[in-house]
Amino acid sequence: MEGFPVSVKKLSFDIKGNKTSVVISTYDDCFLVIATQIGGMGTMLHARKEEGLSIHPTYNVSVVFGKRDEPMLMASARQLIEHISSSGSSKSLVLSLGLKEHSVETVRGIVSAVIENRVW
Repeated sequence: MEGFPVSVKKLSFDIKGNKTSVVISTYDDCFLVIATQIGGMGTMLHARKEEGLSIHPTYNVSVVFGKRDEPMLMASARQLIEHISSSGSSKSLVLSLGLKEHSVETVRGIVSAVIENRVW
């Protein structure tokens, strides 16, 4: 769905029996992805590609608020920002994950759904 000034795409699917809702929004300077199984926002992460002189890209992922000790959440943000960057976009990513469980299967399902329905 196109709209001014924000483009929005909404998805809903099941992962391991849990209804999962995803909203992907495009802003001028970043992408916002909200994925929830709990009906609200969860841990909020910010991911961006570091601009530098190195041949190999460097990515910075940080927790804005929420669970700081959950590596699967950090990994999902990293996978998405790498995909965004490799697609040619220089925008950063703000990711909210409100998940009932932080399993590999759950995170993989969300990352795959976002990439399949990407707006970048």
